[in-house]
Amino acid sequence: MGMKPVRFDHLLPSTLEEALSMLAEHAPDARPLAGGQSLVPMMNFRLARPTVLVDLNKIPELAYIRDAGDHLAIGAMTRERAIENSDLVRAASPLLHDATLNIAHLPIRSRGTIGGSISNADPAAEYPATVLALDATLVARSVRGAREIPAAAFFDGVMTTTLEPDEILAEIRVPKAPPGSGGAFVEIARRHGDFALAGVAAQINLDGEAVTDIRLAACGVGPGPIRLTAAEDILRAGGLTDAALAEAGRAAAEAADPEGDVHATAAYRRKLAGVMTRRAVKKAAGRARKTV
Repeated sequence: MGMKPVRFDHLLPSTLEEALSMLAEHAPDARPLAGGQSLVPMMNFRLARPTVLVDLNKIPELAYIRDAGDHLAIGAMTRERAIENSDLVRAASPLLHDATLNIAHLPIRSRGTIGGSISNADPAAEYPATVLALDATLVARSVRGAREIPAAAFFDGVMTTTLEPDEILAEIRVPKAPPGSGGAFVEIARRHGDFALAGVAAQINLDGEAVTDIRLAACGVGPGPIRLTAAEDILRAGGLTDAALAEAGRAAAEAADPEGDVHATAAYRRKLAGVMTRRAVKKAAGRARKTV
C-alpha cells in the first residue's frame, strides 16, 4: 500500500542562522530535515506530519569533526560515514567509532547524520545510548541563542527529546577517552543492519584490575536509551570477577523495560540486555588493558 505524506513546504536554507529563523517563524509545525533516513518514512506513514521542512543539507557549517582539547566537537550534519572513516574519532573516542560500525548499512550511513539520529531518539538506535554512555554534551541552537544539554537530560521517552520546537541540535561534544580506558558497543539484531533487539555501550577506566570508572547504556530495551547505573555500581565495587559480571548482567536485565513485538518478546529482550552488558564490559575492559 503506497502512502504519501501530508502536504508540506520544503525550505532550503544555506546558513544555520537562516535555518533557525525559518524554524522560529514556523514553529511548532516545522521540523528540521537532516539525513531523512527516519523522518521521511515516518512522514510517508503519516506518523510525523510537519507542514514545513527546514532542510539542513545545504549548510556546510554544520558538518565537521574537530579536536577541541578535552573533547571532540562534531557538527550535527556530519554523516555517519565520515565518523566511521575519521582517524580522530577512532583515536579519541573508540566507543563512538565502534557504535558507528553497528549502524545499518553503508548507504544509510552515507546519508544518515549523527544529529539526525540523536534528535530522532529511536529507542533501538545506537547513537542515543552511545552519547549517554560517553556523557556527551548536546548543543542546541535557536534564534534565542545556544543551550548546552547533558545527554542524560536530552532523551524524554519514545522518540522524544527535550529540544524546543524552534531548536536545532547543532553540535555534539564528546569527551575524549582517557588513557587506561576502553570502549565497546555490542548489539544483537535479527540480521546484520537491522535495528538492535538489544545493544549496550560500555565505557570503562581501569587501574590494574580495579574499575575506576564505568558508564553503561542500553538501546532496544526501553522507551529510550537507558543508563545501567545498578550494573555500573556492582562492577565499580566488585571489579571484573565472573561473579560481579554475572550480577551486573542480572542488574542490567532488571533495569531494562522492553516491550515485546514481532521480533522478540519482552522477556527475551530483557535477557539479551544482561548478555550484551557482560559482553560489552568484557570487550571494553580488554581494550582498556591494551591502552595502559
